[in-house]
Amino acid sequence: MVEKLPLPECVYDLKNRVTLVTGAAGAIGGAICRKFLKANSRVFLTDLPGPGLENLLADFQKEFGEKVAGGVMDVTDEFSVSAGVEKVVSHFDRLDIAVLNAGIAHVSSLKDMNFSDFRKLERVNLEGIVLLLRELARHFERQATGGDIIVISTKNVFAPGACFGAYSATKAAGHQLARIASLELAPFDVRVNMVAPDAVFSDKNRPSGLWQTIGPERMRSRGLDESGLKEYYRQRNLLKVNVTAEEVANAVLFFASRQTPTTGVTIPVDGGLPEATPR
Repeated sequence: MVEKLPLPECVYDLKNRVTLVTGAAGAIGGAICRKFLKANSRVFLTDLPGPGLENLLADFQKEFGEKVAGGVMDVTDEFSVSAGVEKVVSHFDRLDIAVLNAGIAHVSSLKDMNFSDFRKLERVNLEGIVLLLRELARHFERQATGGDIIVISTKNVFAPGACFGAYSATKAAGHQLARIASLELAPFDVRVNMVAPDAVFSDKNRPSGLWQTIGPERMRSRGLDESGLKEYYRQRNLLKVNVTAEEVANAVLFFASRQTPTTGVTIPVDGGLPEATPR
């Protein structure tokens, strides 16, 4: 068997660019922040208040110093979103890249779904995208230097799962809004693209909030423990790999580094799932 070579580190340089990341305290959000800081971007972390955001910010400030800052942003609150974008610009004098990562999940069949739970997902996964896209469109038009918006979508947009209707539907609606934003913002040289991951369990020692929500039900329904569930998802993709948060961050960085003239496009990061291939 031929030995696999390790993948090289990404060498994209985002010097002089400022990045906003929502939902930064989660597994994927934290990996994106780290990847962009290593790529020389200045990064503003946002999430709901609590130790998750505080600890992440403290850890990154130890390693990256003044290149990183952060603050609270509730993506469901109109004032919080507008104030959050203003804080980024006030702190770093500009904002060039926004990664819309904040999202929540819920497990329920349609017949058993509590509608208040659906509305909770609707507020975060859909209204949060609306508020952010609106505020970012206004910001980028004012700044007049172009920009990049990357929305963290999901394989469930293209291949939804049973008992995962609220998540699949609200994420699909947010995904469609991102495509519309790519049409409306192109005249301002603002590119809007999507990254669609699947089965990301953690980032190093930081667990995925989504998998903490849906993992127990998935394990019960399949009679598996945590390691067995990870193996199940590894075996179902074509490449037989466990998808990592860092690999999702690599896809986000590809869009932000403008290696190609691309907007309105989705990169799947799922190991290869034919039923979820964008088309």
